[in-house]
Amino acid sequence: MAWVILGIAVITEICWALSLKWAAVQGSWQASVVPVTLSFVNMGLLALAMRGLSAGTAYAIWTGLGAVGVIIFGVILFGEKVNAAQAAFMALIVIGVMGTKFFAQA
Repeated sequence: MAWVILGIAVITEICWALSLKWAAVQGSWQASVVPVTLSFVNMGLLALAMRGLSAGTAYAIWTGLGAVGVIIFGVILFGEKVNAAQAAFMALIVIGVMGTKFFAQA
């Protein structure tokens, strides 16, 4: 169950980071409520996942997949650019996450 919660936390992390950019574009204090709320949900889910996983494993997967997800959705939603070298290093992050999951004790 900890892995499922961590997966939801990764999705929330991606939404949180993208909502920061969205709130900046909106420029209103009301839009700032979204990333603030998501940050509480995000941290709560990560903490909950850490009950069943080591902190290092959970955090590595959360940050790694969160970063890759933000880059991918930044390209899709905001037209941001990614070059071949960046894509290759993103693939290395995903490979690292897969290895971390594969060799995790929990």
